[in-house]
Amino acid sequence: MPLRFGLFGTGPWATATQAPAIVAHPDAELVGVWGRDPAKAAALAGESGARAYSDVDALLADVDAIALALPPDVQAEIAERAAKAGRHLLLDKPVALTVEAADRVVAAADAAGVASVVFFTGRFDDTVATALREITATGGWQGSRVAHLASIFVPGNPYGASPWRRAHGGLWDVGPHALSQVLPVLGPVAEVSAVEGPRSTTSLLLRHTAGAVSTMTLSVDAPPAAVLRDVTFYGEHGVTSVPNGTGGVQKAFTTAIDVLIAEIAGTTHPLGVHFGREVVAILAAAERSRETGRAETL
Repeated sequence: MPLRFGLFGTGPWATATQAPAIVAHPDAELVGVWGRDPAKAAALAGESGARAYSDVDALLADVDAIALALPPDVQAEIAERAAKAGRHLLLDKPVALTVEAADRVVAAADAAGVASVVFFTGRFDDTVATALREITATGGWQGSRVAHLASIFVPGNPYGASPWRRAHGGLWDVGPHALSQVLPVLGPVAEVSAVEGPRSTTSLLLRHTAGAVSTMTLSVDAPPAAVLRDVTFYGEHGVTSVPNGTGGVQKAFTTAIDVLIAEIAGTTHPLGVHFGREVVAILAAAERSRETGRAETL
């Protein structure tokens, strides 16, 4: 039997990525769509051959798993509710906007014994995943530098109208992507310092527990001519960079569905809600450091 999904969210990410990937997956079925705008939920459900739901619990009752494409604070509440109902979780990043909310999601998922995957897009791209495995296996890395500069507030960009991205900026939007590629190579973070730059850019200095040091520059409001995505490691064997993804977001989300199905069957993976909570903790510490001007320990 296919894994029956409920999709929560009706924005551009849901319509361009989650819905078509679930519909096309041979081992998944999109049962229903819920959204804060009933008209958009009805439209997306109609396009996807699914049913629009007006009640969260009614949709949870009809599915095995949920996929979420909602603002992080809304996502955390529904994810906790779904886990308590015994539904498997395919979440977006970041899992939540506070450590406390992320902890509640983790606790609910652990208590219910449900499978979970957090969709850090690049980690599910074959090119990126292969490069990170090879870099991690090489070892001897002393640090990394990351620049993830997006420019979403330009005419025609569908994500520029996102209130949570405008409010929380690159730290919370592209920061999770950066951390998802650095942490598997350099390990957990012990201390973080953050400063704010022009156009709401946030720069981070991270000290990892194993001794490595990494830097990150993050923005979603960079000048269009300065858009950049670079993840570079340096160490005993020289310098190497992680290539950008090549497979597209729908293919990456298809892989995330595969991973969730495999975990339900008993295969473990590193990108569940515990890793999602680790990322939230680093982002929250960075936010405190940016406000106080002091380094924050984790």
